[in-house]
Amino acid sequence: MKATKGERIFYVVNTVFLSLVALLCLAPLVYILAVSLSSSAAITGGEVMFWPVDFTLSGYEYLLQNQMFWRALLNSVIRVILGTTINLILTCTIAYPLSKSNDRFKLRTVYAWIFFIPMIVGGGLIPTYMVVMETGLLNTIWSLVLPGAVPVFFIMVLLNFFRDIPSELEEAARIDGAGQLRILVQIFLPLSKPALATLCVYAMLNHWNSWFEGTIYLSTMSKFPLMTYLQTVVVNYNPELLTPAELEKMAKLNSENLQAAQIFASTLPIMLTYPFFQKYFTKGLVLGGVKG
Repeated sequence: MKATKGERIFYVVNTVFLSLVALLCLAPLVYILAVSLSSSAAITGGEVMFWPVDFTLSGYEYLLQNQMFWRALLNSVIRVILGTTINLILTCTIAYPLSKSNDRFKLRTVYAWIFFIPMIVGGGLIPTYMVVMETGLLNTIWSLVLPGAVPVFFIMVLLNFFRDIPSELEEAARIDGAGQLRILVQIFLPLSKPALATLCVYAMLNHWNSWFEGTIYLSTMSKFPLMTYLQTVVVNYNPELLTPAELEKMAKLNSENLQAAQIFASTLPIMLTYPFFQKYFTKGLVLGGVKG
């Protein structure tokens, strides 16, 4: 069917508008990259816009030669893998029974309130710290993962997704002798790939970008995740701790150059991961469990 004149105009306007929005989203990242590749004099003189001036890799050379940077990067990767895995496992095992009707699960309402009340009235920072301390989790990777192991928002999203899956599929599986765990693993989870991929991306971003927990629960710098390490280096920068060679490298940098290099380097792993989830991410929160 041939598009009408109005439809063609709409497509053109829509394409132009979305292109402008995309450029606005990319502009800050391009600017940060340009600053990270520009010399200290060019940055100080305000000459950098969206293209490097007096191209230099000094900022990245300083970061890559810093063993603590690589250690913090490894800690972040471990945290993301552990945290995301725990988040998804607990979310699936909690959302599945809560998606059942009250006739199937008598205490569903009680358990639902137990999980949802903390989302409205949180325990607070001090009680959480006391729990982490009393359980012996301080200064361990588990102090960054376990306090947020059960994200209630994830449960709500996946619960509603599970409810859209026709009960006839579950009933057929039960007639064939499948148990609840097998129904969850072989029926519900495969049909929920868009929602799971979306929650996976959110969990990864949350664990990767979080820095505050590390400053509270960790006391050893070698255990800091990347974001906590970068924040600590920027805020608590002390030239007396640097060697003469490092001071010479720092002379070619200014705070904006180093910070821009840190920001871009820390966002690169997530940007490289996102394309693998892209086909699921855009439809993860709007589709039902069964394809039409």
